[in-house]
Amino acid sequence: MKVSDILTEQIIEINLSANDKNEAINRMIDLANNSGNILDLESVRTCVFEREKLVSTGVGKGFAIPHGKSDDIKDIVAAFAIMGEPIDFDSIDGEKVRFIFLLVGKDSMLNMHIKLLSRISRLMNKDEFREKLLTAKSKEEVLKMFKEEEQSYLDI
Repeated sequence: MKVSDILTEQIIEINLSANDKNEAINRMIDLANNSGNILDLESVRTCVFEREKLVSTGVGKGFAIPHGKSDDIKDIVAAFAIMGEPIDFDSIDGEKVRFIFLLVGKDSMLNMHIKLLSRISRLMNKDEFREKLLTAKSKEEVLKMFKEEEQSYLDI
Protein backbone atom coordinates (compact mmCIF):
# COMPACT_ATOMS: atom_id res chain seq x y z
CA MET A 1 0.00 0.00 0.00
CA LYS A 2 1.25 3.44 -0.95
CA VAL A 3 1.05 6.49 1.31
CA SER A 4 -0.84 8.28 -1.47
CA ASP A 5 -3.44 5.47 -1.39
CA ILE A 6 -4.52 6.48 2.12
CA LEU A 7 -4.57 10.25 1.53
CA THR A 8 -7.53 12.20 0.16
CA GLU A 9 -8.19 15.92 -0.05
CA GLN A 10 -10.69 15.57 2.84
CA ILE A 11 -7.88 14.63 5.25
CA ILE A 12 -5.23 17.11 4.10
CA GLU A 13 -4.89 20.60 5.52
CA ILE A 14 -2.55 23.37 4.51
CA ASN A 15 -2.02 26.26 6.88
CA LEU A 16 -3.20 24.34 9.96
CA SER A 17 -3.25 26.50 13.07
CA ALA A 18 -2.47 25.22 16.57
CA ASN A 19 -0.90 26.79 19.64
CA ASP A 20 0.82 23.66 20.91
CA LYS A 21 1.43 19.96 20.34
CA ASN A 22 -1.76 18.74 22.06
CA GLU A 23 -3.96 21.13 20.11
CA ALA A 24 -2.23 20.09 16.88
CA ILE A 25 -2.80 16.39 17.59
CA ASN A 26 -6.45 17.03 18.44
CA ARG A 27 -6.92 18.97 15.20
CA MET A 28 -5.25 16.17 13.24
CA ILE A 29 -7.59 13.58 14.76
CA ASP A 30 -10.59 15.78 13.95
CA LEU A 31 -9.27 16.14 10.40
CA ALA A 32 -8.82 12.36 10.11
CA ASN A 33 -12.45 11.95 11.14
CA ASN A 34 -13.34 13.30 7.67
CA SER A 35 -12.19 9.94 6.27
CA GLY A 36 -15.33 8.22 7.49
CA ASN A 37 -13.18 5.36 8.82
CA ILE A 38 -13.35 6.23 12.52
CA LEU A 39 -15.96 4.32 14.53
CA ASP A 40 -15.15 5.86 17.93
CA LEU A 41 -13.44 9.25 17.75
CA GLU A 42 -12.59 9.47 21.46
CA SER A 43 -11.09 5.98 21.49
CA VAL A 44 -8.85 6.93 18.57
CA ARG A 45 -7.91 10.18 20.33
CA THR A 46 -6.97 8.19 23.45
CA CYS A 47 -4.79 5.69 21.56
CA VAL A 48 -2.83 8.47 19.81
CA PHE A 49 -2.26 10.43 23.02
CA GLU A 50 -1.27 7.26 24.92
CA ARG A 51 1.36 6.56 22.27
CA GLU A 52 2.56 10.16 22.41
CA LYS A 53 3.09 9.88 26.19
CA LEU A 54 5.67 7.11 25.62
CA VAL A 55 7.98 9.30 23.54
CA SER A 56 7.38 12.29 21.30
CA THR A 57 6.57 11.48 17.69
CA GLY A 58 8.37 14.66 16.64
CA VAL A 59 10.99 12.73 14.68
CA GLY A 60 13.08 15.66 13.49
CA LYS A 61 13.59 17.88 10.46
CA GLY A 62 10.36 19.74 11.21
CA PHE A 63 8.23 16.60 10.98
CA ALA A 64 5.98 14.72 13.43
CA ILE A 65 4.14 11.45 12.92
CA PRO A 66 1.64 10.93 15.75
CA HIS A 67 0.23 7.44 15.49
CA GLY A 68 -1.51 4.63 17.29
CA LYS A 69 -3.38 1.38 16.91
CA SER A 70 -7.10 0.94 17.51
CA ASP A 71 -9.83 -1.46 16.54
CA ASP A 72 -12.32 1.43 16.69
CA ILE A 73 -11.66 2.16 13.00
CA LYS A 74 -13.00 0.56 9.81
CA ASP A 75 -9.74 0.92 7.92
CA ILE A 76 -6.42 2.74 8.14
CA VAL A 77 -6.93 6.32 9.28
CA ALA A 78 -4.61 9.11 8.21
CA ALA A 79 -4.37 12.88 7.98
CA PHE A 80 -1.63 15.21 6.76
CA ALA A 81 -1.13 18.88 7.57
CA ILE A 82 1.30 21.65 6.85
CA MET A 83 1.35 24.05 9.78
CA GLY A 84 0.73 27.73 9.15
CA GLU A 85 3.34 28.47 11.82
CA PRO A 86 5.82 25.91 13.17
CA ILE A 87 5.06 24.60 16.67
CA ASP A 88 7.08 23.01 19.44
CA PHE A 89 6.49 19.24 19.41
CA ASP A 90 9.22 18.08 21.82
CA SER A 91 11.04 16.80 18.73
CA ILE A 92 14.16 14.71 19.14
CA ASP A 93 16.24 17.37 17.34
CA GLY A 94 14.59 20.28 19.18
CA GLU A 95 13.27 21.75 15.90
CA LYS A 96 9.74 23.09 15.65
CA VAL A 97 7.34 21.09 13.49
CA ARG A 98 5.95 22.25 10.12
CA PHE A 99 4.53 18.90 8.92
CA ILE A 100 2.31 16.44 10.75
CA PHE A 101 1.24 13.06 9.42
CA LEU A 102 -1.26 11.20 11.62
CA LEU A 103 -1.61 7.44 11.16
CA VAL A 104 -3.90 5.03 13.03
CA GLY A 105 -4.00 1.36 12.14
CA LYS A 106 -5.96 -1.63 13.35
CA ASP A 107 -4.35 -3.92 15.91
CA SER A 108 -4.75 -6.77 13.43
CA MET A 109 -2.87 -4.87 10.70
CA LEU A 110 0.40 -4.30 12.55
CA ASN A 111 2.59 -5.20 9.57
CA MET A 112 0.87 -2.71 7.26
CA HIS A 113 0.97 -0.05 10.00
CA ILE A 114 4.75 -0.44 10.38
CA LYS A 115 5.32 -0.42 6.62
CA LEU A 116 3.28 2.77 6.22
CA LEU A 117 5.12 4.48 9.10
CA SER A 118 8.40 3.57 7.42
CA ARG A 119 7.29 4.83 4.01
CA ILE A 120 5.98 8.09 5.45
CA SER A 121 9.29 8.61 7.26
CA ARG A 122 11.28 7.90 4.10
CA LEU A 123 9.27 10.43 2.13
CA MET A 124 9.34 13.11 4.80
CA ASN A 125 13.06 12.64 5.46
CA LYS A 126 13.86 14.13 2.05
CA ASP A 127 14.75 17.82 2.36
CA GLU A 128 13.70 18.56 -1.23
CA PHE A 129 10.28 16.97 -0.74
CA ARG A 130 9.59 18.95 2.45
CA GLU A 131 10.64 22.18 0.73
CA LYS A 132 8.39 21.36 -2.22
CA LEU A 133 5.43 20.70 0.10
CA LEU A 134 5.84 24.18 1.58
CA THR A 135 5.06 25.64 -1.86
CA ALA A 136 1.72 23.79 -2.13
CA LYS A 137 -1.23 26.09 -2.71
CA SER A 138 -3.98 23.47 -2.46
CA LYS A 139 -4.85 20.10 -0.96
CA GLU A 140 -4.98 18.69 -4.49
CA GLU A 141 -1.42 19.87 -5.07
CA VAL A 142 -0.23 18.18 -1.84
CA LEU A 143 -1.84 14.91 -2.89
CA LYS A 144 -0.24 15.15 -6.34
CA MET A 145 3.16 15.80 -4.74
CA PHE A 146 2.87 12.67 -2.58
CA LYS A 147 1.92 10.56 -5.63
CA GLU A 148 4.79 11.91 -7.73
CA GLU A 149 7.32 11.53 -4.92
CA GLU A 150 6.32 7.90 -4.34
CA GLN A 151 6.59 7.11 -8.05
CA SER A 152 10.02 8.72 -8.23
CA TYR A 153 11.65 7.36 -5.11
CA LEU A 154 9.91 4.46 -3.45
CA ASP A 155 10.37 0.87 -4.43
CA ILE A 156 6.80 -0.17 -3.77
